[in-house]
Amino acid sequence: MGTTPGRSGEPAAVAADRFDRITWRDTLEQSAGLREVAEELNGRWPHAGDLLADAFLAAYQSRPRLRERAEMDPALLVNHRIVTALVESPEFAALRRETAGDPYAAAMAVLAQAAALRRLLRRLHPEPERARQSTHAPQAAHDAASAAEEAEGNAAQAAGNTAGNAPEGAAGALATAASALRAEARGAAARAAEAVREEAALMRAWGVGHGELQRMPFGRRAELAERLRSGRLARWAELIGRFRQMAGGERARKVENATGELIGVTLGNDLSRLIPSELTGLGLPGARAVFAARHAAGELMLYDSRGEQPTGRGAVIACVDTSHSMYEAGPGGVTREAWAKSCALALLDQARAAKRDFVGILFSSAGRLRVFRFPAAGPAGIERVLEFAETFLGGGTSYETPLTAAGELLREECGGASRTGGDIVLITDDECGVTEEWMRGWRDTKRLLGFRVFGVAVGAAHAAAAGSVLEVLCDNLRSIEDLTDVRSAAGLFRTI
Repeated sequence: MGTTPGRSGEPAAVAADRFDRITWRDTLEQSAGLREVAEELNGRWPHAGDLLADAFLAAYQSRPRLRERAEMDPALLVNHRIVTALVESPEFAALRRETAGDPYAAAMAVLAQAAALRRLLRRLHPEPERARQSTHAPQAAHDAASAAEEAEGNAAQAAGNTAGNAPEGAAGALATAASALRAEARGAAARAAEAVREEAALMRAWGVGHGELQRMPFGRRAELAERLRSGRLARWAELIGRFRQMAGGERARKVENATGELIGVTLGNDLSRLIPSELTGLGLPGARAVFAARHAAGELMLYDSRGEQPTGRGAVIACVDTSHSMYEAGPGGVTREAWAKSCALALLDQARAAKRDFVGILFSSAGRLRVFRFPAAGPAGIERVLEFAETFLGGGTSYETPLTAAGELLREECGGASRTGGDIVLITDDECGVTEEWMRGWRDTKRLLGFRVFGVAVGAAHAAAAGSVLEVLCDNLRSIEDLTDVRSAAGLFRTI
């Protein structure tokens, strides 16, 4: 992809130091897509490899500097013209905000602009075969670029001419070409910026941060992007992103000992909830002693409230049903599985923000389950997250299997001590029975370890009905009917 022999002057329109050129060569070597485009274009236009390098560097550098036309090899003035049109477009400034300093994103931008670059080369460069065979090819390229620039400078004047003085033939065609060049460059930059933003949003939806992406090898990053764009993972990205955004908002709002909804007056000693009339006791010297005595006895009049208190401790364990019925889609085309796993991944974020261990348990029939551990002390790891998201067991539904496993994990966490706490979230769409013997053992375990159990009935109101097994098992039970509404789970994230 190097410079064509026999040239005089600089081959690159974008000035670059040795490190930038090394970055381009390394990126080209790692990107099969870039190599494919370069080979195709070089097969038609000998200077196309230099144009791709220019387009990459213009996107990669934070402040790209274009060389003067006089410094350029005459055969590459068309490249200079194309890159100038790209860099000077407002859309390219927006693109560079996404790509500066990121070789992978800059390469994505070049690939997104490949079709436009091909059209611009075809428009501004002599016929490829004639250019290759002609001894005057460099001069022809110089003339084409110069004519296009001159036509652009005269376009406004030409538009104001009368019909008798209007440019004709080649001059009119060049004016049209100059206008088309600007439009093509703006469109190419806009499409590239959108492609880069979409991939960045896709990565964020799956919890892959910018720093992790920067450290990821080029090939691995490209494989990950393709994996996330294909299959059912691609259909989940938007839902997962909304869940994570909602959960983040709830974490920001959550306050320890939140008062919740006011429902009346009660007695106590919480000074933050005093009713106004009690404050008068502090303003009268003679009443202060009485106030202090009532405070010590917990007999001050306070606003009473009803609300869920965010007191969770220990590990967060999400038990996600992956029986056959979870594959069914609800309103909006969202499957129960997609909702459940998106909720679980948001709970993973919740646990990590609170420095709590997270465990995902996928279950179906009796004895069938997969356990995915995400310790608070280490990174979650996108590979493990995707394995959790993609695993689907099928079969029927058994509550005993996942809950027994969750209880054992919490017992292991407490190391033999009692009252470790912890939160278990059981997400299912079905109702199933449990044996009396198992239920007695489960109650003993829950009493010993002091964990909470939250139930989420997804798209199945009967599972959350009064007197159902799920209601008996859970301290807090929600029924989710609209699978497109992530706000229906907001209370869960305020509590855990």
